[in-house]
Amino acid sequence: MTVLETPTATGEGRVSAPPAHPRPDGQDQYTIGEVADWTGLSAHTLRWYERIGLTPHIDRSHTGQRRFSNRDLDWLAFVGKLRRTGMPVADMVRYAELAREGDHTREQRRELLESTRRDVRARIAELQGTLAVLDYKIDFYAGARRAPERA
Repeated sequence: MTVLETPTATGEGRVSAPPAHPRPDGQDQYTIGEVADWTGLSAHTLRWYERIGLTPHIDRSHTGQRRFSNRDLDWLAFVGKLRRTGMPVADMVRYAELAREGDHTREQRRELLESTRRDVRARIAELQGTLAVLDYKIDFYAGARRAPERA
């Protein structure tokens, strides 16, 4: 299973298939504008990703326009997940470089993802503590609002 074939985690530890692509393989030539619309990333960001090596080489048309494939869309979806983890761009680029180097880098990629997972779990724990404080304060104010009604 490659990075691009990794299923998406859902609610209770289950996995679901990735969303269907707009076009079938073989007919999957997307302009940068279409990819921007589909991913929510700006064309500027997509060009930057390519320039820094975060995306693989993007094919070009005979006129030099970028032509993205479904595989490129899968990769961008994965990069989006990495961004949401808070992974530094340098680490994402390193991961992309390792992925391009081949199977012999699997252990290094796993270690990088495990480190990111530890960071995410620590942030989740911190946010749960923050949520508990917010819940306490909300309950406090809700109780204070009800108290005069009892009098």
